[in-house]
Amino acid sequence: MVILTLLDAQTRAIVKTWRFQQATIRVGRAPDNHIVVSDILVSRYHLELHAVRPEQVRGRKAAHSGWEIVNHSGNGTFLNGYLINRAVLPAKGELRLAQSGPFLQFEIQAERSPVLTEKAQAAKKSPQLPVIVRPIELSQVFCQHRGNHPDQLFCIHCGQPLKVEKTIRQYQFIRPLARGGMGTTYLVWRSTNAATGLTPQRGDLLVLKEMNADVAHIPKAQELFEREATVLRNLQHPGIPRFYDFFVEGNKKYLVMELIHGLDLEQKVRQTGAVPLAQAIAWMIQTCDVLSYLHSRPTPVIHRDIKPSNLLVQHRDQRIVVLDFGAVKAVGMPPDTRIGAEGYSAPEQAQGRPTIQSDLYAVGTTLVFILTGLSPSRFYQKEASGYRLCLDEVNRIPLRVRQVIEQVTAPHPGDRPASATELAQALAASL
Repeated sequence: MVILTLLDAQTRAIVKTWRFQQATIRVGRAPDNHIVVSDILVSRYHLELHAVRPEQVRGRKAAHSGWEIVNHSGNGTFLNGYLINRAVLPAKGELRLAQSGPFLQFEIQAERSPVLTEKAQAAKKSPQLPVIVRPIELSQVFCQHRGNHPDQLFCIHCGQPLKVEKTIRQYQFIRPLARGGMGTTYLVWRSTNAATGLTPQRGDLLVLKEMNADVAHIPKAQELFEREATVLRNLQHPGIPRFYDFFVEGNKKYLVMELIHGLDLEQKVRQTGAVPLAQAIAWMIQTCDVLSYLHSRPTPVIHRDIKPSNLLVQHRDQRIVVLDFGAVKAVGMPPDTRIGAEGYSAPEQAQGRPTIQSDLYAVGTTLVFILTGLSPSRFYQKEASGYRLCLDEVNRIPLRVRQVIEQVTAPHPGDRPASATELAQALAASL
């Protein structure tokens, strides 16, 4: 008999429990399944459970459970945290239907036979410790990774990485994503569990930032890298990647974060051209929401590197996520390293004296880029008080929007909006 208990994806509260004795159990969203799960992440025919004899399961030496699971969903099925395609079930465990889907706990109760074979009687007299069958081990032993496309990252059969550049601790490096002045970010596959407080599911794809070797010996670089980890650890906002881990290995520092699927605004403009006005304003208002959260922390945080390549548009909901906290600085800290992107940074930030209005300045210059497809550097003109943006002849930007941009990019911080909330309101009113 198999006992299956459906748990809510978010609260893990028990939704329903079933008891089955038939040889096949189908689970999915379609109404003709034995277990119907009404969740958008669950496929119509997500998976099947089959009762099998021990000799039917390749590689099995003992009848641990007599049940096998077969995944039919493109969204994936996770057995005890491992992404599987086909695997033998242990006596107890947990399935997850898709990476963020509901949970399905199972317990297999073996039926007792009145007649024991000679081998079984001997085993009963001399009991041994139970053998734990790990689905990832079965996949690695038996899967030959056949039929995969050359550009594919993961095997279509077992779900494991097809090529691993290197492994550090429990993180398998799949491929590099980007290289910056401080560190290189990689797409990694977390292969084992670890107690890190906020632990993702085993087998999750994550982003790992490795400190570059050419700056690892510079004390200031080490300070900034560690500051990024410390700040991210204490932030919780849907517009900021979630922190998972920070560690030192081989004199190098590593930061592990949530993987966000999407395109940054620089990529988006390069691929599809200037952004329509209403959409551009909406994305900058969302950016202001994240900045408002940072600036209103008990110890306010200045991002210092707001620019198109650090603002990601999620594929899932088309909302902005702010990336790269490697330049963050707490308000009130003494002047230090001059950090900023040319054309986007405020004058006082270039002098090493950033304020929260410096982040707002960068929202204005970013808006110029996504509305025109041109670097804001092209629109600077020299005046008595220094260089400032001049958008008088940029017809693509309406007058009221130009006025907001010119105010938020005023050379002196005191002439700009006082807060990200005030800037968001001005942007909304400009439409």
